[in-house]
Amino acid sequence: MEWACELVGTAFQLLLGFSAVALFESPQSPLSGDLPAGVRLVVIGACFGLLAAVVAVSPVGRRSGAHLNPAVTLGFVLRGHTSVRDAAGFVAGQFLGALSAAAVFRATEGGWARSVHVARTAPAAGLSDWAVAGIEVALTATLLLVIFTMVSSARTARWTPMVVTGALAGLIWVGAPYTGASMNPARTAGPDIVTDLFPAVWAYVIGPLLGAAVAVGVFDVIGRQRQTLTAKLFHDPNYPSVHATALPARPHPHPRRESARGGSGKVGGGPGS
Repeated sequence: MEWACELVGTAFQLLLGFSAVALFESPQSPLSGDLPAGVRLVVIGACFGLLAAVVAVSPVGRRSGAHLNPAVTLGFVLRGHTSVRDAAGFVAGQFLGALSAAAVFRATEGGWARSVHVARTAPAAGLSDWAVAGIEVALTATLLLVIFTMVSSARTARWTPMVVTGALAGLIWVGAPYTGASMNPARTAGPDIVTDLFPAVWAYVIGPLLGAAVAVGVFDVIGRQRQTLTAKLFHDPNYPSVHATALPARPHPHPRRESARGGSGKVGGGPGS
């Protein structure tokens, strides 16, 4: 069930996110000339963030956790919340969701989709693949640190979707002129596969995944007295959790899950709880 939720949630977020790219960036759109480039990027980032927030608070997101991104899932695997088995299912769902979103976007948006290259992320002219990877590492690590900080306290965890919306708006504004600010291997892979073009593909895969690992290491240092309490962007105690959690949750109907660190299905609360 959780794996399917990730597929549906990712497809929903990216299909509407790609449509926002076309709405604000396509030469065929009247809005592309009405707003300065920087403002358009902030609005596009906010759209992606708001769509992620909508998924997070929906029944789909409350069940799976609304990772919608292999880098986020990897971060929670390394934090000890998500098992490798479930991570594999999540990542498969995320990639299938992204591919579905890109295919539907190209089929339904026609010339608008083609005019923005099916919302493909690509390096700026003259930017090396190594520079792309480095920028994606920095952007993704920042995003994951925001998430880890928010879910390390029961008081702030409920506000994670709203804060992530602001973080994505800022990060896309900063990074989009250089790399497209993917921060998500699935988000890049969908349009790449549909267009059969793969600019700097390794950088858009390795960069976000390495960024997740960097975020885990940094959080272990700067937040050593804190523990992440949940792997859900919006934790609802009325839903079961496939992830190990220190917050109340309904018993999972298939209690085979074990945390990556402990195996008890719980993680330490620490002072942040």
